[in-house]
Amino acid sequence: MQSTEGKVVVLGVTGASGAILARAALRKLEADSRVARIHLVVTETGGRLLAHELGITGEARQIPALLLGSPARKTGVLPNKDVGASIASGSYPVDAMLVIPCSMGALASIATGASNDLLSRAADVCLKENRRLVLCLRDTPFSRIHLENMLRAQQAGAVIMPVIPAFYHQPRTIDDLVEQFVNRALAQLGLRQPGAFRWEGQAPAACDPPATDERIRSIEGRTLRKLRGPKRGS
Repeated sequence: MQSTEGKVVVLGVTGASGAILARAALRKLEADSRVARIHLVVTETGGRLLAHELGITGEARQIPALLLGSPARKTGVLPNKDVGASIASGSYPVDAMLVIPCSMGALASIATGASNDLLSRAADVCLKENRRLVLCLRDTPFSRIHLENMLRAQQAGAVIMPVIPAFYHQPRTIDDLVEQFVNRALAQLGLRQPGAFRWEGQAPAACDPPATDERIRSIEGRTLRKLRGPKRGS
């Protein structure tokens, strides 16, 4: 079911390393005028992650403001143990769900339909209702179990998006890497971010001669001669 007044997004945070990604995602969602409501679900290990990597501690209801650095206007926190919360039902209007970072344990619960907490149940609802579900996995290397769970979740409709940084935009800081990845993740939710880097094709180097038909034939000729090897008697 789609929201008519703005997107409703579920943001899940698990205990996999990468709390900075969750913070960046929440800040962008809060600032996005297309988003009307954000339901934040932090697992128990996700809470430990926020404390360890960002120094964020306190009551659950304080987490959005601490992540944002300002009062939250759109974000509400739902306890992960509350499997009776609104987002646990397909009748509640949610447009998309992003789990960032997503642990392999959370992936396993989602892939098998365990629904043993609110995060995995909300993800299960997205799959059964054909809603967008993006899982930003954070672990390496992958075992066969991990790969099979990824395939199972993907076949059920999830987008599997491991946290793999890009470098073609020539990042200079960790924040540059984080922002580009989060922009890509939000684009998967239909929330393409203004100012996000887009590859427009690589311009030929100034020293490269133009690719004329004659030059192409010359390159093809040299390549064929190399493949054929040296002439007899040479």
